[in-house]
This record gives sequence, C-alpha cells and structure tokens, in this order.
Amino acid sequence: MAKVAEAIAPIIAVDRKAAHPLHKQIYDGFRLEIVRGNLRPGQRVPSSRTLAIELAISRIPVLNAYAQLLAEGYFESRKGSGTFISDALPESLTVCKDRTLLLKQADPGPRPVARRLSLFSPLKRDAWSGGWGAFSVHQPAFDRFPFSVWSSLITRHSRGPRLSAIHNIDPLGSETFRDAICTYLRTARAVHCEPHQVMVVSGSQQALEISARVLLEPGNALWIEEPGYRLARRAFEGAGCRLVPVPVDQDGMIVSAGIKRAPKARAAYVTPSHQYPLGSTMSAGRRMQLLNWAQSAGSWIIEDDYDSEYRFESPPISSLQGLDWNDRVIYIGTFSKVLFPSLRLGYIVIPEDLVEHFVAIRSAMDIFPAYLYQEALSDFMREGHFARHIRRMRLLYSERRTALVHSIREQFGPELEIHGTQAGMHLAVTLPSGYSDREIAVRAASKGLWLWPLSPSYLSKPDRDGFILGFGNTPAEEMPRAVGQLRTHMLG
Repeated sequence: MAKVAEAIAPIIAVDRKAAHPLHKQIYDGFRLEIVRGNLRPGQRVPSSRTLAIELAISRIPVLNAYAQLLAEGYFESRKGSGTFISDALPESLTVCKDRTLLLKQADPGPRPVARRLSLFSPLKRDAWSGGWGAFSVHQPAFDRFPFSVWSSLITRHSRGPRLSAIHNIDPLGSETFRDAICTYLRTARAVHCEPHQVMVVSGSQQALEISARVLLEPGNALWIEEPGYRLARRAFEGAGCRLVPVPVDQDGMIVSAGIKRAPKARAAYVTPSHQYPLGSTMSAGRRMQLLNWAQSAGSWIIEDDYDSEYRFESPPISSLQGLDWNDRVIYIGTFSKVLFPSLRLGYIVIPEDLVEHFVAIRSAMDIFPAYLYQEALSDFMREGHFARHIRRMRLLYSERRTALVHSIREQFGPELEIHGTQAGMHLAVTLPSGYSDREIAVRAASKGLWLWPLSPSYLSKPDRDGFILGFGNTPAEEMPRAVGQLRTHMLG
C-alpha cells in the first residue's frame, strides 16, 4: 500500500489566553489562508494529529475545527487519502483576484531599473572557514538526510526524463519545480506568489547577485544589517553601492536608524525571520515600519529567508513578503540549509513588474538552470519527503541546540553571553572584553576546531568580539567535549 504524502502545516497562530476558543482560532486561521489564496483547491491539509503536534495543543480543538470546515464546505474528506481543501468552495468565498488592480492604483509611478558593471575585491579564504566538524557554520546533519530516497528519485529522472527537462531553456527554471515551491511557500511561509514569479537559482548567493544587477547601480545607498552576512555584502559591494550599516537589536533592524542615516536608500537587505548572525526575529512593528518606508521612499527590500524552517520555541514566523501589498519585497530562499549545500538550489520570488528584468539578467548570466535536480526535488516535495525531513530535522536540531546551550552555561557560566537560540542552525556568543575572536579562531583552526569569529560580520568597528557557533552537524553527546575545546583555546 502506497504511503500517503505528508502535508505541510500552514501558519496557524493560536493563543491560549485569547477570548476565542482554540478551535475557533484554528478555523479562522484556515479560512483566512484559503481566502488569501495561500491554500488552494485540492491541496492536502495535515492530519488532525500532525497539526495538534505542530501547535502543541490537544487534538480535540483541531478535530472540532476540521469538523466545522468540512461541514461548511471548505474541506473535503477523501477515503483512504486524507483531508483536502475543497474543489468546490462556497460561492461567497472571494479570493483577492483584484490585488493587481489595487496595486496599480496604489503605485506611485514608474520604477526605474538599473544595470551596472561589477567590481570585486579579491576573496581571502579565512583559516576557520574550510573545516569539517563542531561549530562549523552552515553544515546540516548530513547523516540524517534520506539519501536512499533521493538517489531513487535521481535514478528515476535519469532513466526516464521528460522531454521538457532535457530540452528546455526557460530562464526561470522548471515549471513543475516552481509550482512545488509556490505550494510550499504559500502554505509554510505565507508568501504571495505564483509560478511565473519564481526564478530558480544556484543558491541564495546567485539570487543576491542577480538582484543587485537588476535593482542597483553604482553610488546607490543600501541599508545592510550591522552585524550582517558577509557574502551578501560582497554581492552589493560588487554593484558599487554605498553600504549603510544599520544596527540590529532584539527586534531586528532598527529602521529608524536607517531612515536617519540614508532616508532615500535604494534598497534594504534584511534577514527578518532569523537575523544573521545574532539570531533575532524582526518584530511586527519593525516589519510594518520597514514596508512603509520602502513604499514612501520608492525603495526595495531584499528579504533573505535562509533557514526559517527551523524554529524551536514558537511556530514558524510569516515572511515579510507576505505582509507586502505594494510589491516592494524581493524574497530569496534556499534549499542548501534544509537539504545539503552542494545541491546549489535556491529561488527568488519576484514582483510582477520586475520579472522581465530579472529574466534579462539571468539570460545574460547562465541562460537557464540545470534541470535534473529540479525534477527530483519536485517529486521529493510532492511525495511528502520534504515535509517529513523538515519535521525530523527540527526535532534533531532542537536537541543539539539545547545541548550546546547547556554545555556553554555549564562550562562558562555568565562569562559568555548567548544570542539567537530560538531558531536556525547556529547561535552566537559574545566574549568579555580583552579577547580577540580572530586570534582565537586562527589558533583553534590549527587544531581542527572551526570557530567563526563574529567581528568580521561588522562593516564598521565591532561592538564586541564573539563567535558564530554552528550546531547542525554535531551530535548532542559531543557538545560538552567541543565546548571544552572552545574553553581551552580561549585560555590560550
């Protein structure tokens, strides 16, 4: 008997302290996502047991909500297959089909698109960046990836490829894959998108490079997070931009500081769901402030959503793009953190009126992306392996994160301040004054311990030294020993 594919759980917010009962909150959440068009007819919804686990509540409110949605025709049950969004929704249900018209009415005018020449400084390979093992950043748990399933999918598409997969030059990528990405993003990240807005790219770095070529020209001011992602900085430096460092705190980028420093900046680059490297989540107030600034200034927001699948102390956070009704956000995502880095598959969700400009740049860059992995990953997602893998890895990384935090507190006490433990595959620690994170990192690398210093993430003088500690590829039982090595190298 064939396995029933796992359904991706949509973002449904529940508040135990709210006046509305839990089953009504779940009902309202599903209905809202259906009205928005994020959940589409024929799409499978999670089982009541799975959703109850995701929301960390009793199964009874979920069953009550599902019963009401079935009774009102929003859901339909298919014997032996599960529960689905109804193919015959009520006539009173109105999906926002007039959104494009509303956007045109709100649009302040034409949007100029720039092209420029790129100039890059030489890239120096840091001693701490090439290692394998404890604390190395961006390393997932490779041994837990279902390679047997993956290899069978690769074999399937290698032996019997579709004609469109071996002779297709669409610069956006495989339509089948883009449709699978849209289904995932609409459900799990509340992203507004259709397949024709999605461009498949070779990881988030290429996404940044293409975005910079389309949106920016030499001399443009660009807000970047301080501290922030170094490789993003390189892409924008290559565009000849004037980088404007904007500080972050526990609520993410301080938008008021950006407005004060460069009110007419051409764009802002942000990691709102899990700020890199300090790990904060941008608050709702800051998100609205950033979107309002972009609309009033005629500027762009580049949202890098690099590892939002992994949240440990709260449900997944909706994307910034999902709040944007003025098409000012370019949304970037990647499969490198979720699956494995050498897959080199990412995507850009592009505002409607910029798609042709992105296609023009992509066509000049590498014509179109390779299709084999796209075809295999399409099936990996549609057959439920992707949702299942994310669920398993979320539990595993939560365990490893907890072990790392416990070991740091046990061996260092208050000496190290820990940041960003709520999500992702890394956390940050800041050091007491008097320590040089670069010196310690070089010394540790010579002994096979890969400590990524925090200070290079600052464009200006760093406030404090520290380390970005990856925990994805280190078993929980090995954390105490690894933290002990960190302590040894700090003591010299």
